[in-house]
Amino acid sequence: MRDLVAGIRARITVIATVVVIAVLGAAAIALATTQRSVLTDSVDEVLTRHAAEILQSWPYSAVDATIPGQGDDESFALLSDPGGKLLASTASPPELRTPPQPAAGSVTYTTVSDPSTGIQFRVRSERAGELVVQVGTPLDDVNDSVDALARGLAVSVPVTAALLALTVWFLVGRVLHPVEAIRAQVADIQGDTLDRRVPEPRTRDEIGRLAATMNGMLDRVQDASVRQRRFVDDASHELRTPLARIRTELEIDLAHPETADAARTTQRVLSEVLGLQQLVDDLLAMARSDRESEPPSATPVDLDDIVFTVVDSLRASHPDVTIRTAGVSAARTYGSRAQLARVVTNVLDNARIHGRAPIDVTLHEHEERVVLTVTDSGPGIRPADAERVFNRFVRLDDARTPSASNTGLGLSIVRTILTAHRGTIAIDTTHAPGASFVVTLPLCRD
Repeated sequence: MRDLVAGIRARITVIATVVVIAVLGAAAIALATTQRSVLTDSVDEVLTRHAAEILQSWPYSAVDATIPGQGDDESFALLSDPGGKLLASTASPPELRTPPQPAAGSVTYTTVSDPSTGIQFRVRSERAGELVVQVGTPLDDVNDSVDALARGLAVSVPVTAALLALTVWFLVGRVLHPVEAIRAQVADIQGDTLDRRVPEPRTRDEIGRLAATMNGMLDRVQDASVRQRRFVDDASHELRTPLARIRTELEIDLAHPETADAARTTQRVLSEVLGLQQLVDDLLAMARSDRESEPPSATPVDLDDIVFTVVDSLRASHPDVTIRTAGVSAARTYGSRAQLARVVTNVLDNARIHGRAPIDVTLHEHEERVVLTVTDSGPGIRPADAERVFNRFVRLDDARTPSASNTGLGLSIVRTILTAHRGTIAIDTTHAPGASFVVTLPLCRD
């Protein structure tokens, strides 16, 4: 992570610096070009005025055929006819390779150099009737000004880019410092230190939200780890106990074969094996329910059909138990039919095992919820135990021995499945006698 942060810091700095150099370089070129164009236009205006003055002053006297200059020794002017015969000129004009004669009524601008001095001249050529006037002036001032600007930009652009690179490097480092702190803290968190959390900055920006999300994830990991350890501890105890009793039964028969009762031992071992089978099934169901934090599906389910199917199955396997379903009306919800059938089965089994007949089952719609109630006529549940009965491996009769009908996981599985289906289960502590379990689920009107 540290290398990743350093890499991000370097990449951002390089990218920002390259972009700035490109932008400043383009701006410098545009500025220098613009300055040369502006200064050249100014020179052209001076040449235009000088040419107009020459044409207005023509003809010159035969004695004095010298054209007055523009105030500097290097500027020049030439006046000739269309055939190229020189009519007048400034004193000592430079020996330039003059541009070609312009067409009648046209004006041209060219840049030429004096081969003896290397000085560049801006030359304006114009043909006005039977006269051709050419005026020129050196571009030294223009070139010097543009060169000075270019030299300044050649220094300022790299210096600006370097300062920006340092600034970006510093700022990115400051911004990514909390990320490095988060990384260092997470790297130190081990299985036995899941209670530690990463530092959260005061700002509510992206890094602040990252830290909050990381702490939320650590909360979930810690909760899952605690539940897993508790589940393993409880499950190991629940599995060891029936295995120890099976071993004891067999060892006693082997140690005292003369008093062994094979039929009785077989029946007891079979009962313990059935209890183990039920416990393993419940443990697998609990593990699957823990993994599924969202409803398995959003398919509409007829909950009344599930209730009648489960009740018919329970009546067939336990004909001595009276279950009344007169209060069951049509109701639909969302979710997995198999998991909701397990909810109904576990609640009815709990009433059958711990309560007394008759068992009353009602189902109806209330506002936007489906309400399933299972009531028995047994001893009931104390208000102090109304929540504890939904914990794993809790048996209110204090029997720590799992059996085929009582593993201590039935109601815990019910609550886990209902939570995934956005439902609830609670005990109506005002009901007497017996216990009344109230299950609610979202109502489906599709």
